Amino acid sequence: MQVQAASPATAASSPVAPSPPPPPRAALSPCPRRRELLLLSASLPLPLPLLAPAAASARGLFRMPPPRLANRYFLVRAGESVYEGQGVVRTNPVSKTSVDSGLSPAGLRQAARAALELQRLGACEDDCWIWPSITQRAYQAAEIIAAANEINRSHIVPEYSFLDARGLGAFEGKSLETLPEVYASDSISPDIKPPPISDGTPNESVADVFVRVTQLMSILETQYSGDTVVIVSPDSDNLSILQAGLIGLDLRRHSSLFFQPGEVRPVDPASIPEYKQPASTVFNSSYRPMGKGVHCGNPAHLVTLVS
Repeated sequence: MQVQAASPATAASSPVAPSPPPPPRAALSPCPRRRELLLLSASLPLPLPLLAPAAASARGLFRMPPPRLANRYFLVRAGESVYEGQGVVRTNPVSKTSVDSGLSPAGLRQAARAALELQRLGACEDDCWIWPSITQRAYQAAEIIAAANEINRSHIVPEYSFLDARGLGAFEGKSLETLPEVYASDSISPDIKPPPISDGTPNESVADVFVRVTQLMSILETQYSGDTVVIVSPDSDNLSILQAGLIGLDLRRHSSLFFQPGEVRPVDPASIPEYKQPASTVFNSSYRPMGKGVHCGNPAHLVTLVS
């Protein structure tokens, strides 16, 4: 026995049970004659501008001072370089891997003391990551720190640009005794750059360095969580500007946080100012939406959803 499929005409004429109406989403209107319009407005989706945005929680969006830090940090200035031992300013990135940018005999002793100080502070008791600049003296100091604290060399992560010594432009090759002139300009404005020079040495303002160290912290806070990170810089300015940003100090005063060669300074979370949540820009109406031109109560407070 064959069963014939119903023809389209037959299918179209077959009765179809109507779907039940959606349940009402709101309480009955205090105005009985407007009940139908209220049910209609309650069944419509809210327009996007009235929906509260979700709170952003991206850790990679690092700002200074930070609301919190995901890691523990130690700031270390590398020991004295051969150039610094000669009393000469040398900040051109071209020479950062040269032998004369490496640690002097005094710098080796300073780096060893820094390694022992980190050991005393328990910086690497539960392992740590060491982030040095690839500038010769900073990387040498990192190796000394790793050896003294029994840290595997795989935990030394060289940083190729964000921790370069601050470029001092026309001060390149001059005596270290001229540095107070740079800091005098810094105290006027963080945007003042040292005079330029034609040999390729950058002339960086405090604001320029601040951008670099903020980018570095953004990477570290995104890449690690609950770890200890030892930042090894070839100069003081990277660290003093970074610390000023962390504690909310006016960047014009960063030189008051000057790091001596081989100095170790932990970042104290208590020194970071408490983050204040900005005022919300989302406003809610206490009046229930109604249909167009339909309201119960004061018309001035009417919120219309149906256009």
